[in-house]
Formats: sequence, C-alpha cells, structure tokens
Amino acid sequence: MSTSAKQHITIAISGASGAIYALRLINKLKNLTDQVAGLSVVFTQNASEIWKQELQAPLPKGDKITIYTNNNFYAPIASGSSKTNRMIIIPASMGVIGRIAHGTSDDLITRAADVMLKERRQLIVVPREAPYNLIHIRNMEALTLAGAIICPATPSFYQQPKTIEELVDSVIDRIIDLMGISHDTFRWGQ
Repeated sequence: MSTSAKQHITIAISGASGAIYALRLINKLKNLTDQVAGLSVVFTQNASEIWKQELQAPLPKGDKITIYTNNNFYAPIASGSSKTNRMIIIPASMGVIGRIAHGTSDDLITRAADVMLKERRQLIVVPREAPYNLIHIRNMEALTLAGAIICPATPSFYQQPKTIEELVDSVIDRIIDLMGISHDTFRWGQ
C-alpha cells in the first residue's frame, strides 16, 4: 500500500468505563504500519483517570502516536483541512454522544467529531453503557442519521475467547473491519 493511501486516524477516549477497548485498538493500529500513517489520540480528563485506574498502565506512546489535550482547539484534528480519514470514539460516554448529536463542540473531541461529520468522513462511535434510555437511543439515532456508525462495545463469543483481551478483540476487530483495514481475525465459517 502506498504512503498516500495510509490512514490518518483519530482515537478519542471519553470518561466511560472500558479503557481496555481503547488500549487494544491503539495497540493493533500502531502495528499495522503498512496501512496506518499515524494516530491522533485525545483523552477527556476523566478518561485518563479511568485509564490509570482500570489498566494501571501509562498513556500510549509511539513514533506514530500524537496525544492532544482535550482543550486544544489548535490541534490539526479540529479543522476540516486535517488529513484525518477516520475517527473512533472508544469508549464513548453518553455525555459525549449527546453533545456531538446536538452540535455542541465544547472540547477537542466534540469538535473533531463535528469536523468528521461535516466533512463526510468516517466517525465510529463505540458506546460502552447499558442499559440505554430513550435519550441515549435518540442521540445515537441522530448521529446515525448524520453519518456516524454506532458500534456498541458488545463482544461476541463464537470465537470462544479464553482471555479478556480475546473477548475485547472481538469488538476491536469489528471496528478495524469497519475502517476497511486488512488484518487477521476470526471469521465465521472460515
């Protein structure tokens, strides 16, 4: 794959539980160097605290990873002129989903998501919340109608996962498939 065809991807991590989903996605994408040019990563304040609590791990690092603070409206991903092809909000809190659904761009994550929608680029939203109330459902409907893909963090079991990581990867592999990125994963009936 040529360098110009490589994906520039934003990963936004909000304050919902489920930091392992973001960690597994970042680790998989940063290893797909033939298809991924770079990752822009943004944490809400709560997300970085949850990351430390749930994972006991440092924030992600790497040559192709750039971390932006959530109040940085000068980050390239805040503009439609950026090279970002895709954005994944993982996990997506219902507060972030609600603000995006109603056009409230009050931080970098909501602004970058607004840019993705207005530029007709791919926005994948991964809610990790249960159960949903009617407000949640209507906000997700609004995002779907605006062009986003809602992909709940609902793992599958037909691949017979043996570890939490394998269970989480059933969601992560679905997200990578949605981005059109080639990778090895369990395929039903294959």
